[in-house]
Amino acid sequence: MLVSLTVGKVDAGVAVLLTEDKRLIEFPSILLPPDIHSGSIVDIDVSRNLPAETAAARYFSTLQSEILQTFGSRSPSAPVLRCRNATQTSVVLEWDPLDLATAELRSLSLYRNGSKAGAIPRDKLSTKISGLALDTEYTFHLVLRTSAGVYSSEKLVVKTHTMTNLTGITVTPGVMPGQLRDSLAETVNRIGAKLIDSVRIDTTHFVCTEPRGAAWEKAVELNVPVVVPDWLKGCEREGRLVGVRGYYLDADPKLRQIGTSQLQQQRSSVAVASTPSIEHTPPTPERATRSERTEVERPIVPMKEEEEEEEEEDEKGSSEEPERARDGYSIAGTTAVETRDDEDEEGEDEREDRDQDQDGESDDTEKAIRQGKRSADSEHANGTPAKDVTTDAEAEQIAEEDGKGEFDDVAL
Repeated sequence: MLVSLTVGKVDAGVAVLLTEDKRLIEFPSILLPPDIHSGSIVDIDVSRNLPAETAAARYFSTLQSEILQTFGSRSPSAPVLRCRNATQTSVVLEWDPLDLATAELRSLSLYRNGSKAGAIPRDKLSTKISGLALDTEYTFHLVLRTSAGVYSSEKLVVKTHTMTNLTGITVTPGVMPGQLRDSLAETVNRIGAKLIDSVRIDTTHFVCTEPRGAAWEKAVELNVPVVVPDWLKGCEREGRLVGVRGYYLDADPKLRQIGTSQLQQQRSSVAVASTPSIEHTPPTPERATRSERTEVERPIVPMKEEEEEEEEEDEKGSSEEPERARDGYSIAGTTAVETRDDEDEEGEDEREDRDQDQDGESDDTEKAIRQGKRSADSEHANGTPAKDVTTDAEAEQIAEEDGKGEFDDVAL
């Protein structure tokens, strides 16, 4: 089909063509004759090329099949996360090489307890997480991002060890005598630790007696603690993980901490040394009874004064015996309560005797007063004074003195 078009405008790369019904068509100017200009009329023959169309469709179908076979038959695999080793404060994780199929790797990230812990370099197949808490569970998983999508690993639960769990210790031996190396291997087996020949990411301690060799240099480069063989002996002796500060190659042995067993031995020795001794005191001599004291201490006096002395001793005993009973002493095998009761009874008897004595003394006083009155009456009747006769005033004074003396005896 032949179509006539008018050239409206010609630019460097595009020419504007006008149809008879004034429609605009942009047409590459490189396909027009070189001598055309605005207002020129060009004829264009338009027809469908079926062979070329069929060839293009066949090529496109072949290309789609190749893309499907190359990128659509396999997809990346999710990473598989494992725990290589766990200690009291660290965990070493590892995984197999990534299977990306035909996809491209975008990133690989490690997550701890649901939070991103960091990005993993592409050439790494293991990582170490330090600074963890003792006897605590942690959940880890990997997230793989590729051009074909995002893939996550299964969640891995790892629990750190307690101080008495020594199975996480991984030792790499260095330069030391052969006999000491054999002893080191036996100690490692007894405590359940691991012994490896090379320094790896899961090496927890490097044991040697001389600071030299390629393994020692690598351990120093990786900040692995370098200790003497006595450190493992200390762990075995204490049954727990001991600090490495006192077991470095250049450390002072005095800095080595004393474990529980040694501390208990020291405490037991101190306790034995400080145990108080039992001292036996001589028995307290028995107290003499009141009657015995009276017999020993009583002086020899005449018969008349002896009766007065016994009366005074009875009165003093009545006041002293209750006081001793109150102080808790036992007299003649009786208890304090029984002694107090006996003393009360004796006090009542003594008070009754004293009242009777007082009554007798009052009778004597009244007799003296009556006698004094009769003497006075006789003297008044005869007009001469009577000898050895007591007057009323003297009788009253005697009665007062007798009463005062009795009161003073009670007071004493």
